Amino acid sequence: MIKHIVTFKLSGTPEVRREVAEKFKAALLELPSQIEVLKSMEVGINENPAEDWDVVLIAEVPTMADVEIYAKHPAHVAAAGILSGHKELRACVDFPA
Repeated sequence: MIKHIVTFKLSGTPEVRREVAEKFKAALLELPSQIEVLKSMEVGINENPAEDWDVVLIAEVPTMADVEIYAKHPAHVAAAGILSGHKELRACVDFPA
């Protein structure tokens, strides 16, 4: 199993960042029912105002090849589109679990 962990720093006011993060989270949590290789999805929105990063996701897929299948799936592309114009930074780590 591969853990795919991604964190995002969003731009905008705290209110806008929170609104975008909530919409993104809702879309991501729908993905396991739409993408066969996606075995689980966990999404967290930062509650600590002293920190700069806004959202983290932890997805599990069977293989590294499945990370690419997940990334290119139209449902994932649509969910990622929610961040359009709001994504300041992104960091990702993929590792065997």
